[in-house]
Amino acid sequence: MYAGVALSVIATSLFSALYYYATLLQPLSGEEIFGLRMLLTLPFITLLMILSKEWPRVSQTVQRIRDKPVLIAPLVCSSALLGAQQWLFMWAPLNGSALQVSLGYFLLPLSMLMVGRLLYRERLTTLQRAAALAAAAGVAHAVFRAGGLSWEAMLVCLGFPAYFVLRKHLATDHLGGLWFDMLLTLPVATWLILRHPNTIESFSHRVALYPLIVVLGIVSAIAFMCYIVASRRLPLSLFGLLGYVEPVLMVGVALVIGEHIAVDEWLTYIPVWCAVALLIVDGIQHFAAAKRIN
Repeated sequence: MYAGVALSVIATSLFSALYYYATLLQPLSGEEIFGLRMLLTLPFITLLMILSKEWPRVSQTVQRIRDKPVLIAPLVCSSALLGAQQWLFMWAPLNGSALQVSLGYFLLPLSMLMVGRLLYRERLTTLQRAAALAAAAGVAHAVFRAGGLSWEAMLVCLGFPAYFVLRKHLATDHLGGLWFDMLLTLPVATWLILRHPNTIESFSHRVALYPLIVVLGIVSAIAFMCYIVASRRLPLSLFGLLGYVEPVLMVGVALVIGEHIAVDEWLTYIPVWCAVALLIVDGIQHFAAAKRIN
């Protein structure tokens, strides 16, 4: 479980860094960045899977599709759910919606927790329940203050749980499933790039975009792989609660790129930060208990 926790924290930290990284890729639009990210991430995921001897997962999925071609339809749905999230992730910080998406990521762990409890009967420790209550208080204030939820926040907090539930149902909750999710996004990614005729011109005017885009693909591949492996090693409810590392970091990114936290918004962020602190204490207690047993 400790490896799963570590991989989850690494993944969320890398994703948060990419949230800011998008601002370094201007004048590319969010759609162009999303398209290029998908096109470049797949080759690096392929390489990492070969090096880590995970490639047979892809072969197994191919065989399943041959045996049952109808599997293609839900795989396309899985890919669409992931693709929509990644498009929003690249689009939001360039279009003044960084805090709205951050709110969605504040809601996401709670929705994941609910799915884990209702569908998979997962149990929480006392500190994990306390963290969930603290986070719920902060999120409730955020929703009340906003007068509801934006479409960006709704897409995040409902889309990701649907994605993970579908993957579990299809038995594609492994790196081979991720590879197919990425593969099936390529037609849309290519179309989004081609519909922007100035993409090539942007690179010619700013040569530094070439290495920046390559780094985007490498970091995305590592983050995705860590995220998927963590989701497989942890209960969905705990995996969801660990997701609070990401919105905390994303708020920091939103502040760095010029967005602001109003005075009454602190009633949202303080309870959530308390929830993260409780999860850290819970993790330390589990680690100490495991050392005593060993």
